[in-house]
Parts: sequence; structure tokens; C-alpha cells
Amino acid sequence: MVTTLSADRLAELQDGDEEYALLDTRPEDSFESWHVAGAINFPFDPEEDLDGRLEELEDVVDGTDRVLTVCAKGLSSGNLATQLESATDEYDVAAIEGGMKGWSRVYDRAEISAGDSVELVQVQRRAKGCLSYLVGCPETGDAVVVDPTADTDEFAVAAEEAGLSIVGVIDTHVHADHVSGGPELADRLEVPYYLGERAAERDVAVEYTPLERNEVLEVGTLGLKALETPGHTSEMLSILIDDRALLTADTLHVDSTGRTELEFNEDEGERGARMLYESLHRTMLAEPESVVVCPGHVTVTADGEFSHGSPGEPIETTIRAARTGIDVLALEEAAFVDRMADAGEKPANYEEIIDHNRGTAADLESEDRLELELGPNNCSA
Repeated sequence: MVTTLSADRLAELQDGDEEYALLDTRPEDSFESWHVAGAINFPFDPEEDLDGRLEELEDVVDGTDRVLTVCAKGLSSGNLATQLESATDEYDVAAIEGGMKGWSRVYDRAEISAGDSVELVQVQRRAKGCLSYLVGCPETGDAVVVDPTADTDEFAVAAEEAGLSIVGVIDTHVHADHVSGGPELADRLEVPYYLGERAAERDVAVEYTPLERNEVLEVGTLGLKALETPGHTSEMLSILIDDRALLTADTLHVDSTGRTELEFNEDEGERGARMLYESLHRTMLAEPESVVVCPGHVTVTADGEFSHGSPGEPIETTIRAARTGIDVLALEEAAFVDRMADAGEKPANYEEIIDHNRGTAADLESEDRLELELGPNNCSA
């Protein structure tokens, strides 16, 4: 039986100095749209025979002794690893357990400095660039989780390791690129689940506690203020933590803004873009320049790398740096609206994901959820 390697171990190899060749056996179009950083495309079918292609493989790995294989679910990569192991003893061969599905469950954590009175942990989903947050009060040990993914154990463990107790869960909006773990985590811990009050206008069927405009949620000695920042979605919130840090979700990223047409259709696109412009300029950029901006996503390039920073490092900026460094924020309103009309390829399966997060679709098994989420997030404009 072929040796397997966990996706977490692959992440350690990716961050370290060990040499290896990672062969991605998926079709070229799947590989080009989204793959692990450093992977090499070697298309190989689940039933294919390696005979006649060994020399080609040897050219591809170029003298590297350790060969790892990966595919969508572990089928074709397992076939290649098994046949390579049988064909020659020149390589240390292993298949990545669970394939890209397993890779999409790799998480990193980074602490963000926002003052001694705030414990702020950024939970990063490496493959998709989803950024969630654990916001805690060191004095009382109370904490909330903001924008959790469906891998809810990650947040329970993060809180336990930080010595914090989760007393609430917030989703800033109805997500379009991943299935939220907010309702599940809140139900599991028997704590409130919060959404913006405008979520009612999107026919959200899950039970939630509405956060009103400028409402302050007390978490220990911390004050978390719910700022209405519509544009990416109509009910979008950003969370201001004691005037020190701003969780900007998909309104403002470190090097771009969110897009507007995942909720707003072609006829409403201009309205969404104007809402986003106003949210950025009249709400977010009106905050003090020193406020730390903590986005809800970082773009993962087609080559599998963060477009800004690296996994395990804080993905953050400041109001001042965003204002002066993000070109689209310098546009006049009309030009900004025109720019939003062409935000690029939309996230895979986004309409179905939205339905799940609204609570209007049937529950998903874990494997089906991962299948639905596979691919880049594409939430930036």
C-alpha cells in the first residue's frame, strides 16, 4: 500500500527547506485555476498505466529523490504513487491524503498586535485565503469568533490554546466563497449567533441575533462596534474593536476592495458599487489612520501563494496604508463604479454556497461541503 502524507505535513514541507517534487495529477485546466504552491502538473488518470511515461516523470522531477503526488480527492494521485513505487526504488514516494480536499483544510494562526487589552488571533485557511478571527479580552477571558469556516474545531482549539472562552459568534455577512461554520459553532457552544440586522432583507432562514447599526457588543471589557458597510453585500458589517482594530471582512482587503456583483445582479450593480464607495470613504477611511485593518480574505494566486504576506504571518494593514497604497481608493466615484463592473471570475458554486449560508439549502455532509468549496475564493475586485 502506498505511503500517504497529511496535508498539514505538506504545509510544513512547503514552509521548510526540505527538497521534494509535488506532482499534481489533475487535468491542466483544474491545475491552472488553483494548485498548491510549487506543484508541477503531471496529468494522470485514476486508471492510467505509468508504462511509457516513467522517463517523462523523471524529466519532470529533475533529480529530486522525494516525490509527492496530489489530485482533487486522492484517487489519481494515489494511482500514480502506487505505480511509481512499484516501477522503481529510486524515489521516496507518498500521496497527499485527501488530495486538494485535504489541502483545503490546512489552517495557520497569527497574532495581531492591537494593544495589551485585546487578544486578536487571525485564523488563516491556507488554500483559500479565508481569514477568520478570535477576539478576546485578556482580563476576563471572554471571546467571540468572527467569520468562522465550517471547520469549527479550528476555532475551539484556538480559543483553548489562548485561554479564552467563546461567548458569541459573528458572521459579518452571508458568505459566497465558503460555507460558514457560524451557526454550527454557536449551536455547539450554546452561545448567540450574530448577523447584521439587514440580513432579514436577504431572507436568512437560520436563527440569529441581529446587530443594529453602531450597536456595541460587550466582550469582557472590550467594545465591538457593528459598523454598517454595505456594498459587497447589502447586510455587510465591519467590526471595530475599541477604536484599535477594524475587521473589514470583504469590504476592504490589504491590497484591494471586495467585489459587488455576487449579490447585486447586472441591473443593480451600479447601486452596489455606489454603496461600497460610500462605505469605504465615509465610514472606513474616516477612522483614525492608526487603526489596524484586518480583512476577511487574502487573495491566493493561481500558483497557490498569498498575494500579500505568507501563511502564519499576520495579514493586515492600517487605515493610512490602505488610503495611500490601494489605487482603487484614489478613484472618483464614477470611475470606481466603472471599475466594479468588471471584477473578474466569480467564486466557484457561489450561488449554492450563498443558499447554504442563508439556511435555504439542505445540510451538507463534510465531503460534499469540501467539494462545493474547492477552488480560489475570488472575493476581491
